[in-house]
Amino acid sequence: MLLEFIAEHRLVLPAHVRALLGVSAATASRRLRALERTGLLLGDQLFYGYPPHYRIRRPGLEVIGSRLPAPKGTLNVRHDIGVAWLWLAARAGTFGSLREVISERKMRSHDAIELHAARVTGRGQREPYGVRLSGHGPAGRPRLHYPDLLLVDSGGRRIAIELELSSKGGARRHRIVGGYAADRRIDAVLYLVADQHLAREVQAAARRFGCQRRVIVQPVRLGAGQVPDLGRGAERTGASGRNHGSAPPSPAWPRGRAEPTRELSL
Repeated sequence: MLLEFIAEHRLVLPAHVRALLGVSAATASRRLRALERTGLLLGDQLFYGYPPHYRIRRPGLEVIGSRLPAPKGTLNVRHDIGVAWLWLAARAGTFGSLREVISERKMRSHDAIELHAARVTGRGQREPYGVRLSGHGPAGRPRLHYPDLLLVDSGGRRIAIELELSSKGGARRHRIVGGYAADRRIDAVLYLVADQHLAREVQAAARRFGCQRRVIVQPVRLGAGQVPDLGRGAERTGASGRNHGSAPPSPAWPRGRAEPTRELSL
């Protein structure tokens, strides 16, 4: 269970493990250090003020029979920490009853394996998880974008989660929102944004592509201990109303209609 969780993410903190297993902080740290000593994990602390984090290594992936690649080092530590917290929140029911919670790493790995199999066998590639963007990537292949998380509810509806803590640049963000607008497999997109500038960028892009009712924008803040603190209320693009109820949001939205999320605390 622990190695499987770590494999889903680029990195995890002892605090993530504490939340996952329901153990003390000391026990969580002790288990991670033990896995590091056996060569299954790699521990690191990139920046002063950040807690130590751990990444799974190839031997750890082999122990659990995972086909995921070993994660590379990252400078996007704050974002990766936040995504792991959101994964835990989703599995705990914060976003309602879910059939699946799929990480970006798992989606990318699945699509890469499918592409390789299609080349080897000559068969057509099965539908990828990635959302197609305008233009083409290397070797003329489709340019794909992957959400940070993909939630699948009990009715099979798909909700993409995007954690936006820094600007990707307006042009790139517009392409991504345009990709979601054209992809009818995605029933709703929840953008968790760090500031109002990012919120306005997403909202403007959604209006441009006419997908306001499928895009939800909600403030997010990484608080003490690097836990995402989702701001008060959410904004559906093009709407000014807020909902300050205490119940967690559910992704079981009617097809083609995105409900505003409610106040959420992780």
